[in-house]
Amino acid sequence: MNKPEGAGGTKGGVGRYLAGLLMMCTGGYLFLSKIAVTSAMSHGFGFGSHLYSMGGGFNVTGGMILIPFFIGVIMVFWNSKNPFGWLLSGGSIIALMAGIIVNIRMMIMPMSAFDIIMLLILIAGGAGLFFSSLRKFS
Repeated sequence: MNKPEGAGGTKGGVGRYLAGLLMMCTGGYLFLSKIAVTSAMSHGFGFGSHLYSMGGGFNVTGGMILIPFFIGVIMVFWNSKNPFGWLLSGGSIIALMAGIIVNIRMMIMPMSAFDIIMLLILIAGGAGLFFSSLRKFS
């Protein structure tokens, strides 16, 4: 009788596979829990920012994006088959979402050396166990 196949279709250990996966997930969770996500307190996102050194460029605020959105919604309600109204409304929503994403800031919170070493051991050790379970054992 053939033995049932293990992780990855090999005779590797399913226990190693699950332990490695659990370690990687735990390490990844602990790492991501140490990242603080905030929004930047700015006045919009810039266009032509490479021109700032020469005095050019400008910032687009959320209010400036809502004006074309408002006009687009009026156009859509006036005539729902007007493609320009749909384009104006949809483009404004996309620009507003882009402005929110652009203003997100991520920082790693302070950690002790023990925390960092544990994170690295869990992630790297888990990856080692996970990938070693996919090779054939004798």
